[in-house]
Amino acid sequence: MNQICISHNPVYGERCNHFSCISVAGRCTLTPMKTAMNIRVPLLALSIVAISMLHYLTPLHLHYLHDIFQRLYYLPIILAALWFGLRGGLVCSLAVSIAYAPHVLFQWGGHMILELEKYLEIFLYNIVGGVTGLLAQRERERGAELQKTAEGLEESYKKLREQSEQLIAIEENLRRAEKLSTLGEMAAMLAHEIRNPLGSIRGTAEILKDDYNPGDPKYEFIDIQIRETERLNRVVEDFLRMARPLPTEMMRCRVQGELETVILLVANDARERKISLLLNPPEVDAVVKGNCEKLRQAFLNIAINALQATPPGGRLIVTTSACQAEPAPGMCEIRFRDNGQGIEAESLSRIFEPFFTTKPDGTGLGLAITRKIIEGHGGTLAIESVAGEGTTVIVRLPVVPEE
Repeated sequence: MNQICISHNPVYGERCNHFSCISVAGRCTLTPMKTAMNIRVPLLALSIVAISMLHYLTPLHLHYLHDIFQRLYYLPIILAALWFGLRGGLVCSLAVSIAYAPHVLFQWGGHMILELEKYLEIFLYNIVGGVTGLLAQRERERGAELQKTAEGLEESYKKLREQSEQLIAIEENLRRAEKLSTLGEMAAMLAHEIRNPLGSIRGTAEILKDDYNPGDPKYEFIDIQIRETERLNRVVEDFLRMARPLPTEMMRCRVQGELETVILLVANDARERKISLLLNPPEVDAVVKGNCEKLRQAFLNIAINALQATPPGGRLIVTTSACQAEPAPGMCEIRFRDNGQGIEAESLSRIFEPFFTTKPDGTGLGLAITRKIIEGHGGTLAIESVAGEGTTVIVRLPVVPEE
């Protein structure tokens, strides 16, 4: 396994990124930073040696050349200070002083008083190396602090963004809870104000229906009245289901058994619509703890929606599998996949909102009720869809161990 390690700089004395290696199979491989480090030290040494040789080999009467050479010593000193900081500048200025001292002592030794500035030059080498190295080191430390501060700000920004997303999600849940609470009040009011009159209207219509024979226009009108009364009563029932909490009594439910029941219930509708209906054998016979009737209702809502969205000649495939890894370990996954018209992206983002529907005669409560049932069983409901390519409804429910 690759491992990045950082060493202490022997010249700078600080932990820095000039020394770094990658350990591969126990061997240390030099990185470009280490390679650059190995090039800089010989380059400085070579420059000091080259300037010293030019200095020693130049005749003494060529004063202007000697002045140039003794000024050239500042270049490796400044470079060493910039590259390696305070210690680098001092070490390099000391090396320059040692290389320059024999030239002063032996070549200019007889003119010590006249060439006093040359001794002062050695002192200046060390001053320049120390001051430049100190400034470079402080600048580097300041840069490291700024980098650390920038990383801290970036981390804080990520945390703030995550918290803001969580707040948005919480706000959305609160808004949905408030809407459901309003639905509860509306359902209670509707149940009181509408169901009793609906019962009277239906009873009266059934009595009137007995007075006419099938085929009579009035018989058909009364039959339509009864069907519409039943549909209005179902709308009221949907309101009540949205507001009614799940029963606390839970039992062991075999998922495949509930799906088989749902397939039998919608089989006739699928034949009339000329849609192929397939329930694949499960990978595992998943068992969940919950209200079997409610789960059957949720699966039935999903299957009916899929059949209504699939054109003749299409298909609906139901598959059950086990989630062994992320994002839902320890859960079973039920997929309802159709090749219908799909859902537009704009509608998909609102698909679970109560009262939102794309059907002309829909109430917009089916999927909202289904989601509430699934979440009440500790599961999740998700929809994947592409317009014109079909829809996949994914239900995940926590499984319970076999007895």
